[in-house]
Amino acid sequence: MKDVVISGTGLYTPAESISNAELVTAFNAWADRFNAENADQIARGEITPQAHSSVAFIEKASGIKSRYVINKSGILDPERMTPDIPERGNDEPSIMCEMAVSAARDAMASAGIGPDDINGVIVAASNMQRPYPAIAVEVQAALGIAGHAFDMNVACSSATFGIQQAADSIRSGSADCILMVNPEICTGHLNFRDRDSHFIFGDVCTAVVLQRADHARSTMQFTLLDSRLQTLFSNNIRNNFGFLNRADESGIGNRDKLFVQEGRKVFKEVCPAVVAQISEQLERLSIPTAAVKRLWLHQANLNMNQLIARRVLGHDPDEQQAPVILDEYANTSSAGSIIALHKYHADFEPGDTGVLCSFGAGYSIGSVILQRR
Repeated sequence: MKDVVISGTGLYTPAESISNAELVTAFNAWADRFNAENADQIARGEITPQAHSSVAFIEKASGIKSRYVINKSGILDPERMTPDIPERGNDEPSIMCEMAVSAARDAMASAGIGPDDINGVIVAASNMQRPYPAIAVEVQAALGIAGHAFDMNVACSSATFGIQQAADSIRSGSADCILMVNPEICTGHLNFRDRDSHFIFGDVCTAVVLQRADHARSTMQFTLLDSRLQTLFSNNIRNNFGFLNRADESGIGNRDKLFVQEGRKVFKEVCPAVVAQISEQLERLSIPTAAVKRLWLHQANLNMNQLIARRVLGHDPDEQQAPVILDEYANTSSAGSIIALHKYHADFEPGDTGVLCSFGAGYSIGSVILQRR
């Protein structure tokens, strides 16, 4: 069986960002207007008044301090509170393609390869701009890559699932090199008028190059020692937006057409499952936890990451063992753990081992054991 390596990673970060203070100001302005416009119904107990959000609440609940966004003005407009992203013509690059191409070029440069070296493209993300043509095929054409391309969606675990799909293609001999890209416009499916979640997401795009080990030539390569995927059905994280919404007019505008979650249930159910999966995987590979240099975890919630890292490693991790990027980027769905890998890998020496892990809606869990060559 052919050894597979990650030979390059890439990152596209939008130009605009929103601080917690800016987000809170917009939310509270909307909440005050909502309460004033519905004062009579609130007084009769027919409508619950909207409570204010706060910077302290957001940071305590999540560890998030800011987020990068494709569009700032639309989100911060109390009368809109949705990103303003005009639809482009069919002959123009889609915004997801544009993001993906930027991150892909960064990853290709890191891997020291060009379009002719790549046999396939996977776009793995929690939401796609359209059902077809696949965004991946558009990215493939924009980069001038021959071969095949397809989209896939496993919510927040799309990137780790995409890594295994790419690795399986290379091991089977159907490809020598796969580009896996994660354009995440998470603000597009976030309800910015929901106090419990209005702060959660940001926008970004990551990319990963996977190759046969004997073909890779970059200076920094990580061998995929093992990968494990798991899904467990749950409604505790859900988004019901889809092409059939138009077939039921009574459902248009319902809250669950955007991101919704039962945060406390997710915390209690997902954390133990993630710990068990990583721990069993390391034990099966006879890798002691003391030999794990780093956990590149999904960046959804600081408290979740700290609990998972502590239980896997057996002690409170420092910032190098379980790096955090969600304070700056917020939750970027499938891209979060890849951002952590992209930013925190240069200190690895040959033989050093780390775990890349994502978890989210589904529930889906993907864990990949990487070793520096």
